[in-house]
Amino acid sequence: MSLPDRYMDLGSSRRDIQPTYHFMMKCLLYSRMETGLVSNKDYYDEDVNVYIAHLLNAFLSPQYVEQANKYLSPYDTDVFSQLSYSTDARLKYVLYKTNADFLLISLGIFDNAQAATAGQKGESAEMHLKPMEEAYMGRGKTYYHFAYTYSQQLHSAHAAITEVLEKLSLGFDKYTRILAHMRGEYLDLMKRLSTGEIYHLERSINDEHMREMLKQKQDRLLDLYLEWKRTQDERVKNEMDDLVAEIKKLDTKFRFDIQP
Repeated sequence: MSLPDRYMDLGSSRRDIQPTYHFMMKCLLYSRMETGLVSNKDYYDEDVNVYIAHLLNAFLSPQYVEQANKYLSPYDTDVFSQLSYSTDARLKYVLYKTNADFLLISLGIFDNAQAATAGQKGESAEMHLKPMEEAYMGRGKTYYHFAYTYSQQLHSAHAAITEVLEKLSLGFDKYTRILAHMRGEYLDLMKRLSTGEIYHLERSINDEHMREMLKQKQDRLLDLYLEWKRTQDERVKNEMDDLVAEIKKLDTKFRFDIQP
């Protein structure tokens, strides 16, 4: 798990580093309770919670956004034209699902459907007239419905992802309302963090980063030591000496004596 996949709960006295997925799920569940749109109220949808929390967590990764970028389009006509000559059910599934996912997050978290497509093909959000929000809601429902349809061809009618996509299509407006609440109550970080909290956050992240580096170097040193014991290679020993010096910079109490 990389550092961008971790967070620290400032409301906890323990100051533990946790996976960011836990943060997304916690905020999502609180938002459901606070809006009255609780899980399993109309139908079982805890699986949707898991899907949305993972989707929110994925948006923290530039690699995910870059990979999804090639499937995004600001217009229905562009989406349909990409598929007009294709018989590939998987491509259709990925294209509709990706556009639906970005609409869900853009409407719910960013309060701007153009965030899903701004910057595509050199365009900016200001270059387009903003349609009614209901039109975007309709697109999200439709895209999830198409993704659900093609998911049945790729998986099965009762596969977990297939059922989730159907629920997202049917309840798209509900889930955007939940995310909109989450945006206002839990994701407005710049207004919620004090200077002291930011200091503790940065210090905790830096400490965690140092611990991770130290562990990696110690693991590498152990591998080199075992190799040196087997080969008695002088180049391996020199690399060990360099690594020991690096470790001592991170941990002044570290001691390592090479035993023949």
